[in-house]
Formats: sequence, C-alpha cells, structure tokens
Amino acid sequence: MERRAVLLDLKDNVATCTGEVRKGDLVVAVGDEKVEVTAAENIPIWHKIALKPIKKGEAVIKYGEMIGEADRDIAKGGWVSHENIHSVPRDYASEYILKGDA
Repeated sequence: MERRAVLLDLKDNVATCTGEVRKGDLVVAVGDEKVEVTAAENIPIWHKIALKPIKKGEAVIKYGEMIGEADRDIAKGGWVSHENIHSVPRDYASEYILKGDA
C-alpha cells in the first residue's frame, strides 16, 4: 500500500509519515522533490522514516538541520525515533548572525 510522508528540506535524510505505515508499504515523501522508500518496519503516524541508510554516529537531518545523531545503524525505510537517536548539544551562540555581519 502507498503511504505519504513530508520531506521538509532537500538535505533531509528523514521524512515525517502522515499516516500509519506498515512494513513493506511504499512511502512517498513529497516536498521540493519526491523520494520513494519501502518501509523496513512498522512506523506510527507522525514519526520519521529513514530515506537512506543512516550509520551509527551519523547526523540525522530534518528541516535541513541536524536534529540528532544515530545511536545505531538505521536501515533505509527504518523507523527513526528517540529509541535510536540522541540529541547533540549545539553552540547556538556561535551561529548567531549579528547586525553588520550579513
């Protein structure tokens, strides 16, 4: 069965499923481009699916930004959740654009 997901940025390696996904479903992630992936496992509604393999220690990218790091290898089509990624603190102060810098 075909399911939909939202692809927020072309740099993203995950997309958000807009419905419940079952292992073997074709998931079509739509945004500025369309990416198709077969679900490797069941994924709940509003959770993330890996659009490509994500290796342990690799950045998980959503919104074009790193939202975490993989705790273990995540297969293409796998469920990406708090069970297999962790947050990585950022130095936001160094990312500020000050008036006159731009």
